Amino acid sequence: MSLHCHKVGSDLPPILRSATADLLTRHDPLLLDWVARFGSPLNLVWPDALQDNMAALKTALTEGGVEHAIYYGVKVNKSPGLMQAALSSGAGLDVSSLYELRDARRLGANGARLVATGPAKTGAFHQELIDCNALISVDSPEELEELVVRLPAHASPHPVLLRLRPRDQSKSRFGMPAETIIPCLARIARESRLRFDGLHFHLSGYGWETRLAALNEAAELIAEARAMRLSPRMIDIGGGLPVQYVDQLKYQAHIAAQTPEDYRTGKIPGSFYPYGSALAAPDWLRRLLQAEMGEGRSVATYFRQEQLALAMEPGRALADQAAITVVRVTRVKSLDAGTYVIFVEGSSFSACETWFASEFLLDPILVPAARPLSVSSPIRAYLAGHSCLDEDVLSNRWLTFPVTPQAGDLLVFANTGAYQMDLLENEFHRHPMPVRLCVVGDAKGHPILIPDAIEEV
Repeated sequence: MSLHCHKVGSDLPPILRSATADLLTRHDPLLLDWVARFGSPLNLVWPDALQDNMAALKTALTEGGVEHAIYYGVKVNKSPGLMQAALSSGAGLDVSSLYELRDARRLGANGARLVATGPAKTGAFHQELIDCNALISVDSPEELEELVVRLPAHASPHPVLLRLRPRDQSKSRFGMPAETIIPCLARIARESRLRFDGLHFHLSGYGWETRLAALNEAAELIAEARAMRLSPRMIDIGGGLPVQYVDQLKYQAHIAAQTPEDYRTGKIPGSFYPYGSALAAPDWLRRLLQAEMGEGRSVATYFRQEQLALAMEPGRALADQAAITVVRVTRVKSLDAGTYVIFVEGSSFSACETWFASEFLLDPILVPAARPLSVSSPIRAYLAGHSCLDEDVLSNRWLTFPVTPQAGDLLVFANTGAYQMDLLENEFHRHPMPVRLCVVGDAKGHPILIPDAIEEV
């Protein structure tokens, strides 16, 4: 039996995909066995969840009659299984390093399935992108010139995007303002070894409204490009599609009710990811497509009439519900004033928002070990890791557990597939790296584990 734990009256139980809920309720002995075999923390990945998310985004774009190119932002997770699931579902891959590129190539992705949007590309990264003819988003005039130098003398035109820094992102170090884009367009028009495929932007925040404003800027530059006899094919809106981790109303109530006393630090974090988004990613995309651009055209109408594809690099939105992180309780220690600290076999690297002075605001789920549940009063505790650092804390938020956890019990953090489970993992104190495995169904539909690795050929 799994038990949610929370601050009484202000709980934040995670939204769970049916396969995850099924594992935690009907197959929780399996979960205990897996942790016994593979250790704690244990990261479990469902590749089919990414395929479901991909299908939902494609449906929204198809409904709008918009040509599209979706690239999975692989930086959110190190799982080859998720990369392979993206490729199998028709997505491309957005690679941000030489090493992500090499993994993508080992999985069979050719250059037509790859885009590199990151701004800090090394010479070696550029060279391998050129070698496989991957689409490159150019962040600056300097990068454009570095790229030109590396192109073979008689090469076929290499596809590039120019990364726009919209007016309301003036303090960002990424991309170029419109007045810098225009000379880059002229430079590309003079260079037979480059092919201008379009514009790219990637904005902070999660509002479709800011993407609409950036699209209006991009539309002006698309017209400029065509006046120079260039033939753009797409506008790439980057990522930042929202994810619904918890119920919107519960999230709003929690944020409104929290006080400094709800945290062991006596301080409310300055910001949180919007875990209770009002919109799921497909509905957010529909709102954007229906929004009105200049000349009274909707975004969808603009893309259709201008014969452009809408490209994007969702990371978090495609990894939604694709993974959980399981940690084992090692000890429950009494503190003063009726409070406790629960030590787990893992660290804050396994749910890493506390490293960014924030919190992963989903209630962990308690899965008791195979023993009769003892009757006890609820306890109030925070969660600490197994290192010697006082700040190694998985949750500064005080959590109320309906029963007292015991050594050997499990705590499950849901929906950790994006940025949580492996962004900061390391071997501090020589603890081994957490194991990551894919969960699939056997012939009878029962969950089984397979390696999450790139098969060597």
